[in-house]
Amino acid sequence: MRVTQSMLSNNMLRNLSSSYNKLGKLQEQINTGKKVNRPSDDPVVVMKSLGYGMQVEKVDQFQKNLGQVNNWLDSSEDALDGAGSILQRAKELATNAANTGSMTKEDRDKIKIELNQLQEQMRDLANTKVGDKYLFSGTMTDKPLYDKTTGYPTATTPGVDGYMKDIEIEVFDSVTLRVNTNAAGMFSDIDKLFDGLNEKLASGEADDTIDFGAAISYIDKQLDVVLTKRADIGARSNRAELMHNRLEMQEGAAKKQRSLNEDVDMEKAITEMITSESIHRAALSVGARIIQPSLVDFLR
Repeated sequence: MRVTQSMLSNNMLRNLSSSYNKLGKLQEQINTGKKVNRPSDDPVVVMKSLGYGMQVEKVDQFQKNLGQVNNWLDSSEDALDGAGSILQRAKELATNAANTGSMTKEDRDKIKIELNQLQEQMRDLANTKVGDKYLFSGTMTDKPLYDKTTGYPTATTPGVDGYMKDIEIEVFDSVTLRVNTNAAGMFSDIDKLFDGLNEKLASGEADDTIDFGAAISYIDKQLDVVLTKRADIGARSNRAELMHNRLEMQEGAAKKQRSLNEDVDMEKAITEMITSESIHRAALSVGARIIQPSLVDFLR
């Protein structure tokens, strides 16, 4: 086969174009830090990267959900801690009121005033909110647990079952955590306890016929209920912490796999670019020798 000058020139231009493309691809990889910058570069790598990216985004959403779980649990714990303190103070006042020999009617009136304030504070705790949601209202998060007009929900309250239902938030694939604490019955019983104490104190002259022993015993029972619910919150908080650690490991693994799949080896890419640049310069030099002078060049 006869090799002509035009064939040599065309081959040289084609090889130079290929060399330019390779240099451009290497430069783009170094600039972006990615092996592929469009699906046509390597469809398999791109599909794997999309999968790892979705996994990272899913873990990120679960971490946000877990932050919401911790917010609910911490706020519930603080509210129940306040409820326990109120009951402790109510027990002290009931114990003082039980000392009929040293308490006057005026003294009991003062105790009654403080008990009224403690009762109001307990009602405020029953209506604790996180953002715009009531913590202790079950799935009825837009309604307060204690209503100043109707009081606490009863069997005849519309949607009463909603106050007893659980709220769960997904923190991992098919894994949910209960974030609310069912305390409607507890707060209602405590409110009745305060009503009973106030009735005793308002019954008239201080005498030995007023029995505070039963009230003090009932306060102790309610304190046990509060502690039990706080223990339940603590157990769920511990599990939330374990889930947080698991999500961190999942996130680290997903990001590592995504990096291995799509991130470019800078040292290797720079070395290849320098080598390709040297080859390209040599090709240009050789090409200049291949292209022979034309007749016009001889006539000059």
